[in-house]
Amino acid sequence: MSTVSTVNGGISFWYAHQGTPAPREPLPGDTTADVCIVGGGYTGLWTAYYLKKAVPFLNITVLEAAFCGYGASGRNGGWLYNGIAGRDRYARLHGHDAAVRLQQAMNDTVGEVIRIAAEEQIDADIHHGGVLEIARTPAQLARLKDLHSVEIAFGETDRVLRGARETAERVHVTGAVGSSWTPHGARLHPAKLVKGLADTVEALGVTIHESTPVTEIKPKHAVTPYGTVRAPYVLRCTEGFTANIKGQKRTWLPMNSSMIVTEPLPRSLWDTIGWDGRETLGDTAHAYMYAQRTADDRIALGGRGIPYRYGSATDNDGRTQPATIDALRDLLVRFFPTTAGTRIDHAWSGVLGVPRDWCATVTLDRSTGLGWAGGYVGSGVATANLAARTLRDLIQQDSGQAGPTDLTALPWVDHKVRRWEPEPLRWLGVHTLYAAYRTADRRETTSSSPATDPLARLANRISGRH
Repeated sequence: MSTVSTVNGGISFWYAHQGTPAPREPLPGDTTADVCIVGGGYTGLWTAYYLKKAVPFLNITVLEAAFCGYGASGRNGGWLYNGIAGRDRYARLHGHDAAVRLQQAMNDTVGEVIRIAAEEQIDADIHHGGVLEIARTPAQLARLKDLHSVEIAFGETDRVLRGARETAERVHVTGAVGSSWTPHGARLHPAKLVKGLADTVEALGVTIHESTPVTEIKPKHAVTPYGTVRAPYVLRCTEGFTANIKGQKRTWLPMNSSMIVTEPLPRSLWDTIGWDGRETLGDTAHAYMYAQRTADDRIALGGRGIPYRYGSATDNDGRTQPATIDALRDLLVRFFPTTAGTRIDHAWSGVLGVPRDWCATVTLDRSTGLGWAGGYVGSGVATANLAARTLRDLIQQDSGQAGPTDLTALPWVDHKVRRWEPEPLRWLGVHTLYAAYRTADRRETTSSSPATDPLARLANRISGRH
């Protein structure tokens, strides 16, 4: 396959497919609000939606550096699923039952997003086909079985474990030796969802200012080059772009993830692949992949590529290195050999937020009115919705409009974590870890042992992932 005709960057395929939205006006000068939300992605827009629905008279302002959905919300793989970063750590810190409640809330969140999208008439190409995770080596199969058992222990009793033959009946992945399927997942078109959310909250009366980067957040103030918004509550919903804000360089690491998407595939080729259930598709490699079958019958597939840029730098337009495109293309063909002659139409990259302990969090500091949510580690499509509803409840509780709720009692609320190491330790650490994961994956591919490669186990301990 040649990448000569591949569009590279331009934010993402989802915007090439959907079209970028008409720009909204930037902040015209100093102003006030009841709630100021920094960041116009899923977290910020869902928070504005639920707050405005709960308290219609609230004056809510959303400030977005580029346009709504410019970041991960418009570049992700379209996995609406029930995974949440940090659940095992929360179980250790707060007990198994608390983590089960968090997982159940995530399970319910998949249906919540689907329900609201239908209620608000947001057509985001949602298909509720569940999540299928594939194993292709003995070590991956052992991890898959462990994953399956752990998920059942956390209350996901509707999960299904399949052998090689049953897996092939769902999708023909070369070398697949087993899979695990959960109904708590759906495929969607990321840009359609975020555009629909922005239009919906604006129609509710929320003010959105785009092309308005926030340079500093402090109690009751969101500072921009065009003026300052003063509000009792200022919420940071910036995920992978958090490092761009003054004082936040080491708060969350902006991890890069890259994607490719094929041309629409003909029916004859789909007959060799299967995938008629249109489940979101992943694997249990250490440097894992994620994929979906799009509404117009393409394959969109992603992976880590170059995991991190020095100094927590973030890209501007999603341009992806040719070596990463080649690696993702090769992975596509390894999974589905009949795609070998297929054109790759688009490649792009984006950043996601990674806390030092790999735990997603949601917080409201009642002494300052500052709140934040994020650190989703790549699982933000659904988690952002749960975080937004939790921020709503925390603000209503703090303002005396409501009491504690089931969401405010979840173990990720007010979780504290130390900052990332300074450079060059941050860059060296991340690149060394992902080199170790890729080496472990290569060694497991040629091994008949069901044991996880020792190099990956060491990397997990050092990184704090497990």
